Amino acid sequence: MKSPNPTQNPNRDISSRDADIIIEGGILITMVDGQAPLDPARIWVEGDRISHIEKADNKSEYQGDAEIIDARNCIIMPGLVNAHSHTAMTLFRGLADDLPLKEWLFGKIFPAESEHLRPETVYWGSLLGCLEMIASGTTSVIDGYFFQDDTVRAIHKSGLRGVIAQGVIDFPAPGVPNPEDNLAVGEEYIKRWLGYSDLIKPGMFCHSPLTCSDKTLKRAMEISRDFSLPLQIHLAETSEEVSEIVNRTGKRPVHHLDALGILNEGLIAAHAIHLSDDEMECLAKRGVKTVHVPESNMKLSSGVARVSEMVELGLTVGLGTDGCASNNNLDLFQEMDSAAKLGKVFTLNPVIMDATTVLKMVTSWGASLLGLEKEIGTIEVDKKADIITVDLNGPHLVPLYNPLSTIVYSASGADVRDVIVNGRILLKDRTFLTLEPEEIIERVTAFGREIAG
Repeated sequence: MKSPNPTQNPNRDISSRDADIIIEGGILITMVDGQAPLDPARIWVEGDRISHIEKADNKSEYQGDAEIIDARNCIIMPGLVNAHSHTAMTLFRGLADDLPLKEWLFGKIFPAESEHLRPETVYWGSLLGCLEMIASGTTSVIDGYFFQDDTVRAIHKSGLRGVIAQGVIDFPAPGVPNPEDNLAVGEEYIKRWLGYSDLIKPGMFCHSPLTCSDKTLKRAMEISRDFSLPLQIHLAETSEEVSEIVNRTGKRPVHHLDALGILNEGLIAAHAIHLSDDEMECLAKRGVKTVHVPESNMKLSSGVARVSEMVELGLTVGLGTDGCASNNNLDLFQEMDSAAKLGKVFTLNPVIMDATTVLKMVTSWGASLLGLEKEIGTIEVDKKADIITVDLNGPHLVPLYNPLSTIVYSASGADVRDVIVNGRILLKDRTFLTLEPEEIIERVTAFGREIAG
Protein backbone atom coordinates (compact mmCIF):
# COMPACT_ATOMS: atom_id res chain seq x y z
CA MET A 1 0.00 0.00 0.00
CA LYS A 2 1.42 3.37 -0.98
CA SER A 3 1.89 5.84 1.88
CA PRO A 4 -0.21 9.01 1.73
CA ASN A 5 1.48 12.02 0.17
CA PRO A 6 2.29 14.61 2.86
CA THR A 7 1.93 17.46 0.37
CA GLN A 8 -0.88 19.71 1.57
CA ASN A 9 -3.20 21.93 -0.48
CA PRO A 10 -1.32 21.37 -3.77
CA ASN A 11 -3.70 23.61 -5.72
CA ARG A 12 -3.56 26.49 -3.30
CA ASP A 13 -2.40 29.77 -4.83
CA ILE A 14 0.57 30.73 -2.69
CA SER A 15 2.24 33.15 -5.09
CA SER A 16 0.19 36.04 -3.81
CA ARG A 17 0.35 35.07 -0.13
CA ASP A 18 2.74 36.29 2.50
CA ALA A 19 5.22 33.93 4.12
CA ASP A 20 7.43 34.72 7.07
CA ILE A 21 9.70 31.68 6.69
CA ILE A 22 10.26 29.26 3.83
CA ILE A 23 12.22 26.08 4.51
CA GLU A 24 13.68 25.15 1.15
CA GLY A 25 14.79 21.62 0.21
CA GLY A 26 15.70 18.71 2.47
CA ILE A 27 14.03 15.45 3.47
CA LEU A 28 10.83 16.04 5.42
CA ILE A 29 9.83 13.59 8.15
CA THR A 30 6.31 14.68 9.11
CA MET A 31 5.76 12.00 11.83
CA VAL A 32 2.18 11.68 10.58
CA ASP A 33 1.24 7.99 10.71
CA GLY A 34 1.55 6.38 7.30
CA GLN A 35 3.31 9.26 5.58
CA ALA A 36 6.61 8.53 3.86
CA PRO A 37 9.41 11.13 3.92
CA LEU A 38 9.02 13.89 1.32
CA ASP A 39 12.20 14.60 -0.61
CA PRO A 40 12.84 17.37 -1.46
CA ALA A 41 10.32 19.39 0.54
CA ARG A 42 9.34 23.02 0.83
CA ILE A 43 7.49 24.34 3.90
CA TRP A 44 5.82 27.73 4.21
CA VAL A 45 5.35 29.33 7.61
CA GLU A 46 2.97 32.26 8.16
CA GLY A 47 2.98 33.71 11.64
CA ASP A 48 3.18 30.85 14.13
CA ARG A 49 1.74 28.15 11.83
CA ILE A 50 2.62 26.00 8.86
CA SER A 51 0.64 27.30 5.90
CA HIS A 52 1.75 25.08 3.03
CA ILE A 53 3.82 21.97 2.31
CA GLU A 54 4.89 20.99 -1.18
CA LYS A 55 7.40 18.89 -3.04
CA ALA A 56 10.27 21.16 -3.98
CA ASP A 57 11.04 19.83 -7.45
CA ASN A 58 12.06 23.27 -8.66
CA LYS A 59 13.59 26.32 -7.06
CA SER A 60 10.93 28.48 -5.44
CA GLU A 61 9.87 31.49 -7.47
CA TYR A 62 8.66 33.29 -4.38
CA GLN A 63 10.01 36.84 -4.40
CA GLY A 64 8.66 38.18 -1.10
CA ASP A 65 10.39 39.11 2.15
CA ALA A 66 10.29 35.67 3.75
CA GLU A 67 13.33 34.41 5.62
CA ILE A 68 14.72 31.50 3.64
CA ILE A 69 16.20 28.49 5.41
CA ASP A 70 18.19 26.45 2.92
CA ALA A 71 17.65 22.89 4.15
CA ARG A 72 19.26 21.04 1.28
CA ASN A 73 21.11 17.98 2.53
CA CYS A 74 19.22 18.21 5.81
CA ILE A 75 16.42 16.30 7.47
CA ILE A 76 13.44 18.49 8.39
CA MET A 77 11.37 17.18 11.29
CA PRO A 78 9.19 18.24 14.23
CA GLY A 79 10.96 19.82 17.17
CA LEU A 80 11.70 17.42 20.03
CA VAL A 81 9.81 17.25 23.34
CA ASN A 82 11.84 16.66 26.51
CA ALA A 83 9.12 15.15 28.68
CA HIS A 84 11.02 15.14 31.99
CA SER A 85 13.69 17.59 33.05
CA HIS A 86 14.89 19.77 35.88
CA THR A 87 16.40 22.43 33.67
CA ALA A 88 18.27 24.49 36.26
CA MET A 89 20.15 21.39 37.44
CA THR A 90 22.74 22.25 34.80
CA LEU A 91 24.22 23.97 37.87
CA PHE A 92 25.12 20.55 39.30
CA ARG A 93 26.37 18.83 36.15
CA GLY A 94 29.19 16.49 37.21
CA LEU A 95 28.96 17.45 40.90
CA ALA A 96 28.04 14.02 42.26
CA ASP A 97 28.76 11.28 39.76
CA ASP A 98 29.05 7.51 40.30
CA LEU A 99 26.88 7.29 43.42
CA PRO A 100 23.78 5.25 44.37
CA LEU A 101 20.57 7.23 43.97
CA LYS A 102 19.82 7.58 47.71
CA GLU A 103 23.34 8.77 48.55
CA TRP A 104 23.41 10.96 45.41
CA LEU A 105 20.06 12.59 46.30
CA PHE A 106 20.15 12.91 50.09
CA GLY A 107 23.91 13.15 50.57
CA LYS A 108 24.83 15.44 47.67
CA ILE A 109 22.02 17.01 45.65
CA PHE A 110 19.57 18.03 48.39
CA PRO A 111 22.36 19.70 50.43
CA ALA A 112 23.71 21.47 47.34
CA GLU A 113 20.23 22.71 46.46
CA SER A 114 19.65 23.92 50.01
CA GLU A 115 22.89 25.92 50.03
CA HIS A 116 23.13 27.19 46.47
CA LEU A 117 19.68 27.43 44.90
CA ARG A 118 18.31 30.95 44.83
CA PRO A 119 16.42 32.93 42.18
CA GLU A 120 19.59 34.15 40.47
CA THR A 121 21.23 30.72 40.17
CA VAL A 122 18.02 29.07 38.97
CA TYR A 123 17.56 31.74 36.30
CA TRP A 124 21.05 31.40 34.85
CA GLY A 125 21.11 27.62 35.25
CA SER A 126 17.82 27.46 33.38
CA LEU A 127 19.17 29.71 30.64
CA LEU A 128 22.12 27.34 30.24
CA GLY A 129 19.65 24.46 29.97
CA CYS A 130 17.67 26.36 27.34
CA LEU A 131 20.87 27.02 25.41
CA GLU A 132 21.70 23.32 25.46
CA MET A 133 18.19 22.23 24.50
CA ILE A 134 17.93 24.66 21.59
CA ALA A 135 21.35 23.62 20.31
CA SER A 136 20.26 19.97 20.31
CA GLY A 137 16.82 20.37 18.74
CA THR A 138 14.50 20.39 21.75
CA THR A 139 11.62 22.82 21.26
CA SER A 140 9.40 21.87 24.24
CA VAL A 141 10.18 20.82 27.80
CA ILE A 142 8.21 19.49 30.75
CA ASP A 143 10.08 20.78 33.77
CA GLY A 144 9.76 20.56 37.54
CA TYR A 145 11.97 22.26 40.12
CA PHE A 146 12.17 25.08 42.68
CA PHE A 147 12.18 28.89 42.27
CA GLN A 148 10.21 28.25 39.11
CA ASP A 149 9.31 31.90 38.58
CA ASP A 150 12.87 32.25 37.40
CA THR A 151 12.73 29.15 35.22
CA VAL A 152 9.64 30.60 33.54
CA ARG A 153 11.52 33.83 32.89
CA ALA A 154 14.40 31.90 31.35
CA ILE A 155 12.14 29.72 29.18
CA HIS A 156 10.24 32.81 28.04
CA LYS A 157 13.47 34.63 27.13
CA SER A 158 14.72 31.63 25.16
CA GLY A 159 11.52 31.21 23.11
CA LEU A 160 11.02 27.56 24.03
CA ARG A 161 7.66 25.96 24.75
CA GLY A 162 6.91 24.10 27.97
CA VAL A 163 5.04 23.07 31.08
CA ILE A 164 7.05 24.52 33.97
CA ALA A 165 6.00 23.08 37.34
CA GLN A 166 6.68 24.20 40.90
CA GLY A 167 8.23 21.43 43.00
CA VAL A 168 6.22 20.16 45.97
CA ILE A 169 7.86 18.15 48.75
CA ASP A 170 7.02 17.59 52.42
CA PHE A 171 10.19 18.88 54.00
CA PRO A 172 12.02 22.23 53.81
CA ALA A 173 12.89 23.03 50.20
CA PRO A 174 14.56 25.91 48.33
CA GLY A 175 12.18 28.86 48.42
CA VAL A 176 9.72 27.00 50.67
CA PRO A 177 11.35 26.68 54.11
CA ASN A 178 8.07 25.65 55.77
CA PRO A 179 6.69 22.45 54.20
CA GLU A 180 3.19 23.41 55.34
CA ASP A 181 3.30 26.17 52.72
CA ASN A 182 4.23 23.95 49.78
CA LEU A 183 0.78 23.64 48.24
CA ALA A 184 -0.10 27.29 48.81
CA VAL A 185 3.16 28.31 47.13
CA GLY A 186 2.38 25.98 44.24
CA GLU A 187 -1.14 27.28 43.79
CA GLU A 188 -0.05 30.91 43.90
CA TYR A 189 2.65 30.11 41.37
CA ILE A 190 0.02 28.66 39.02
CA LYS A 191 -2.23 31.70 39.40
CA ARG A 192 0.69 34.03 38.75
CA TRP A 193 1.70 32.47 35.45
CA LEU A 194 -1.48 30.96 34.05
CA GLY A 195 -2.24 32.74 30.79
CA TYR A 196 1.03 34.68 30.83
CA SER A 197 2.24 33.16 27.57
CA ASP A 198 0.86 30.99 24.80
CA LEU A 199 4.07 28.98 25.00
CA ILE A 200 4.27 28.35 28.74
CA LYS A 201 1.91 26.56 31.11
CA PRO A 202 2.57 26.44 34.87
CA GLY A 203 1.87 23.36 36.99
CA MET A 204 2.90 21.39 40.06
CA PHE A 205 5.37 18.56 40.46
CA CYS A 206 5.10 16.26 43.49
CA HIS A 207 8.53 14.81 44.09
CA SER A 208 7.44 11.25 44.89
CA PRO A 209 4.98 9.19 46.97
CA LEU A 210 7.77 8.82 49.56
CA THR A 211 8.51 12.52 49.99
CA CYS A 212 4.91 13.74 49.70
CA SER A 213 2.15 12.71 52.12
CA ASP A 214 -1.15 11.28 50.98
CA LYS A 215 -2.80 14.57 51.89
CA THR A 216 -0.29 16.52 49.79
CA LEU A 217 -0.70 14.22 46.81
CA LYS A 218 -4.49 14.39 46.85
CA ARG A 219 -4.61 18.15 47.25
CA ALA A 220 -1.98 18.68 44.52
CA MET A 221 -4.12 16.70 42.10
CA GLU A 222 -7.23 18.64 43.10
CA ILE A 223 -5.48 21.96 42.43
CA SER A 224 -4.10 20.71 39.13
CA ARG A 225 -7.52 19.58 37.96
CA ASP A 226 -9.09 22.87 39.05
CA PHE A 227 -6.77 24.64 36.60
CA SER A 228 -6.88 21.88 33.92
CA LEU A 229 -3.14 21.36 34.26
CA PRO A 230 -1.09 18.16 34.47
CA LEU A 231 0.50 16.98 37.72
CA GLN A 232 3.98 15.46 37.55
CA ILE A 233 5.45 12.84 39.87
CA HIS A 234 8.44 10.50 40.13
CA LEU A 235 7.03 6.96 40.31
CA ALA A 236 8.63 3.60 41.16
CA GLU A 237 12.10 4.88 40.36
CA THR A 238 13.92 2.40 42.62
CA SER A 239 13.17 -0.99 44.14
CA GLU A 240 13.86 0.52 47.57
CA GLU A 241 11.12 3.08 46.99
CA VAL A 242 8.67 0.33 46.10
CA SER A 243 9.56 -1.69 49.19
CA GLU A 244 9.18 1.30 51.49
CA ILE A 245 5.77 2.19 50.07
CA VAL A 246 4.61 -1.42 50.39
CA ASN A 247 5.82 -1.52 54.01
CA ARG A 248 4.13 1.79 54.75
CA THR A 249 0.81 1.29 52.97
CA GLY A 250 0.47 -2.43 52.23
CA LYS A 251 0.13 -1.56 48.53
CA ARG A 252 2.48 -1.23 45.58
CA PRO A 253 3.01 2.40 44.47
CA VAL A 254 0.51 2.49 41.59
CA HIS A 255 -2.22 0.84 43.64
CA HIS A 256 -1.50 3.19 46.51
CA LEU A 257 -1.91 6.21 44.22
CA ASP A 258 -5.03 4.66 42.72
CA ALA A 259 -6.54 4.31 46.20
CA LEU A 260 -5.84 8.01 46.73
CA GLY A 261 -7.77 8.82 43.54
CA ILE A 262 -4.97 10.62 41.73
CA LEU A 263 -4.48 8.26 38.80
CA ASN A 264 -6.05 9.91 35.78
CA GLU A 265 -5.23 11.37 32.38
CA GLY A 266 -3.76 14.47 34.07
CA LEU A 267 -0.94 12.59 35.82
CA ILE A 268 2.53 12.39 34.24
CA ALA A 269 4.62 9.67 35.91
CA ALA A 270 8.36 9.82 35.29
CA HIS A 271 10.70 6.81 35.46
CA ALA A 272 8.00 4.16 36.15
CA ILE A 273 10.63 1.43 36.34
CA HIS A 274 9.64 -1.10 39.00
CA LEU A 275 6.06 -1.83 38.00
CA SER A 276 4.19 -5.11 38.10
CA ASP A 277 1.98 -6.26 35.23
CA ASP A 278 -1.20 -5.21 36.99
CA GLU A 279 0.31 -1.82 37.88
CA MET A 280 1.00 -1.14 34.20
CA GLU A 281 -2.51 -2.25 33.31
CA CYS A 282 -3.89 0.08 35.98
CA LEU A 283 -1.93 3.03 34.59
CA ALA A 284 -3.24 2.27 31.11
CA LYS A 285 -6.82 1.94 32.34
CA ARG A 286 -6.63 5.31 34.13
CA GLY A 287 -5.02 7.09 31.16
CA VAL A 288 -1.87 8.03 33.07
CA LYS A 289 1.02 9.18 30.87
CA THR A 290 4.56 7.96 31.58
CA VAL A 291 8.05 9.22 30.77
CA HIS A 292 11.01 6.97 30.02
CA VAL A 293 14.30 8.37 31.35
CA PRO A 294 16.85 5.76 30.26
CA GLU A 295 20.21 7.50 30.69
CA SER A 296 19.51 8.83 34.18
CA ASN A 297 18.13 5.43 35.14
CA MET A 298 21.27 3.73 33.84
CA LYS A 299 23.67 6.17 35.50
CA LEU A 300 22.01 5.79 38.91
CA SER A 301 21.50 2.03 38.38
CA SER A 302 17.81 2.47 39.08
CA GLY A 303 16.71 -0.19 36.60
CA VAL A 304 15.10 -0.49 33.17
CA ALA A 305 11.50 0.52 32.49
CA ARG A 306 9.38 -1.96 30.52
CA VAL A 307 8.59 0.59 27.86
CA SER A 308 7.71 -1.75 25.00
CA GLU A 309 5.07 -3.41 27.18
CA MET A 310 3.67 -0.02 28.17
CA VAL A 311 3.33 0.87 24.49
CA GLU A 312 1.59 -2.44 23.79
CA LEU A 313 -0.89 -1.66 26.58
CA GLY A 314 -1.70 1.67 24.95
CA LEU A 315 0.07 3.94 27.41
CA THR A 316 1.31 7.25 26.04
CA VAL A 317 5.04 7.27 26.72
CA GLY A 318 7.34 10.26 26.35
CA LEU A 319 11.12 10.47 26.59
CA GLY A 320 13.03 12.69 29.00
CA THR A 321 16.59 13.50 29.95
CA ASP A 322 16.07 14.20 33.66
CA GLY A 323 18.38 16.87 35.08
CA CYS A 324 22.03 17.30 34.22
CA ALA A 325 23.07 16.12 37.68
CA SER A 326 22.06 12.57 36.78
CA ASN A 327 22.50 12.34 33.01
CA ASN A 328 24.71 14.61 32.40
CA ASN A 329 23.28 16.29 29.31
CA LEU A 330 20.00 17.39 27.74
CA ASP A 331 20.60 15.79 24.32
CA LEU A 332 17.44 13.94 23.26
CA PHE A 333 19.19 12.43 20.23
CA GLN A 334 21.52 10.59 22.59
CA GLU A 335 18.51 9.68 24.73
CA MET A 336 16.73 8.19 21.71
CA ASP A 337 19.72 6.01 20.85
CA SER A 338 19.95 4.80 24.46
CA ALA A 339 16.22 4.13 24.71
CA ALA A 340 16.16 2.05 21.55
CA LYS A 341 19.24 -0.03 22.35
CA LEU A 342 18.44 -0.49 26.04
CA GLY A 343 14.98 -1.75 25.14
CA LYS A 344 16.47 -4.29 22.76
CA VAL A 345 19.14 -5.67 25.08
CA PHE A 346 16.79 -5.75 28.07
CA THR A 347 14.25 -7.87 26.18
CA LEU A 348 16.79 -9.70 23.99
CA ASN A 349 14.57 -8.70 21.08
CA PRO A 350 16.18 -6.65 18.28
CA VAL A 351 12.87 -5.46 16.84
CA ILE A 352 11.63 -3.92 20.10
CA MET A 353 11.80 -0.11 20.37
CA ASP A 354 12.24 0.47 16.65
CA ALA A 355 13.24 3.87 15.32
CA THR A 356 9.69 4.98 14.50
CA THR A 357 8.44 4.18 18.00
CA VAL A 358 11.30 6.05 19.65
CA LEU A 359 10.81 9.07 17.37
CA LYS A 360 7.14 9.18 18.34
CA MET A 361 8.18 9.40 21.99
CA VAL A 362 9.95 12.71 21.36
CA THR A 363 7.46 14.12 18.83
CA SER A 364 3.78 13.16 18.58
CA TRP A 365 3.59 11.28 21.89
CA GLY A 366 5.58 13.99 23.65
CA ALA A 367 3.06 16.50 22.31
CA SER A 368 0.28 14.45 23.91
CA LEU A 369 1.99 14.68 27.30
CA LEU A 370 1.93 18.46 26.89
CA GLY A 371 -1.76 18.29 25.93
CA LEU A 372 -0.80 19.80 22.56
CA GLU A 373 -1.19 16.85 20.19
CA LYS A 374 -3.50 18.95 17.98
CA GLU A 375 -0.93 21.75 17.76
CA ILE A 376 2.57 20.25 17.62
CA GLY A 377 4.38 16.91 17.32
CA THR A 378 3.85 16.45 13.58
CA ILE A 379 4.48 18.70 10.59
CA GLU A 380 1.10 19.43 9.01
CA VAL A 381 -0.64 22.44 7.53
CA ASP A 382 -2.27 24.63 10.21
CA LYS A 383 -0.19 23.15 13.02
CA LYS A 384 2.23 25.29 14.99
CA ALA A 385 5.60 25.74 13.35
CA ASP A 386 7.88 23.88 15.78
CA ILE A 387 10.46 22.59 13.33
CA ILE A 388 14.13 21.62 13.34
CA THR A 389 16.65 20.75 10.65
CA VAL A 390 19.40 18.17 11.05
CA ASP A 391 22.54 18.64 8.97
CA LEU A 392 23.46 15.46 7.05
CA ASN A 393 26.96 16.55 6.06
CA GLY A 394 28.74 14.77 8.91
CA PRO A 395 30.68 11.61 8.01
CA HIS A 396 28.77 9.64 10.66
CA LEU A 397 25.53 10.28 8.73
CA VAL A 398 26.69 8.90 5.37
CA PRO A 399 25.33 6.95 3.52
CA LEU A 400 21.63 7.59 4.14
CA TYR A 401 19.20 4.69 3.65
CA ASN A 402 16.46 5.33 6.20
CA PRO A 403 16.08 8.89 7.54
CA LEU A 404 14.26 7.75 10.69
CA SER A 405 16.93 5.21 11.58
CA THR A 406 19.63 7.77 10.87
CA ILE A 407 18.04 10.20 13.32
CA VAL A 408 17.76 7.62 16.11
CA TYR A 409 20.97 5.64 15.71
CA SER A 410 23.48 7.95 14.03
CA ALA A 411 22.65 11.62 14.64
CA SER A 412 23.46 13.65 17.74
CA GLY A 413 22.28 16.97 19.05
CA ALA A 414 25.39 18.56 17.57
CA ASP A 415 23.99 17.87 14.09
CA VAL A 416 21.02 20.20 14.63
CA ARG A 417 21.39 23.28 12.44
CA ASP A 418 18.12 25.28 12.63
CA VAL A 419 15.40 25.51 15.28
CA ILE A 420 11.99 27.17 14.92
CA VAL A 421 9.43 27.41 17.75
CA ASN A 422 5.98 28.86 17.19
CA GLY A 423 7.13 30.36 13.89
CA ARG A 424 10.11 32.11 15.48
CA ILE A 425 13.67 31.17 14.56
CA LEU A 426 15.71 30.46 17.71
CA LEU A 427 18.74 28.94 15.99
CA LYS A 428 19.81 29.57 12.40
CA ASP A 429 22.81 27.83 10.93
CA ARG A 430 23.90 27.03 14.53
CA THR A 431 23.76 30.71 15.55
CA PHE A 432 21.56 31.58 18.54
CA LEU A 433 19.08 34.37 17.88
CA THR A 434 17.40 34.71 21.30
CA LEU A 435 20.20 33.98 23.79
CA GLU A 436 23.78 35.13 24.41
CA PRO A 437 25.86 31.97 24.95
CA GLU A 438 29.00 33.71 26.18
CA GLU A 439 27.28 35.56 29.01
CA ILE A 440 25.28 32.50 30.11
CA ILE A 441 28.33 30.23 30.18
CA GLU A 442 30.37 32.86 32.04
CA ARG A 443 27.67 33.28 34.71
CA VAL A 444 27.14 29.56 35.30
CA THR A 445 30.90 28.92 35.34
CA ALA A 446 31.15 31.45 38.19
CA PHE A 447 28.34 29.73 40.07
CA GLY A 448 30.14 26.42 39.55
CA ARG A 449 33.21 27.81 41.31
CA GLU A 450 30.97 28.89 44.18
CA ILE A 451 29.32 25.47 44.44
CA ALA A 452 32.68 23.66 44.31
CA GLY A 453 33.81 25.77 47.25
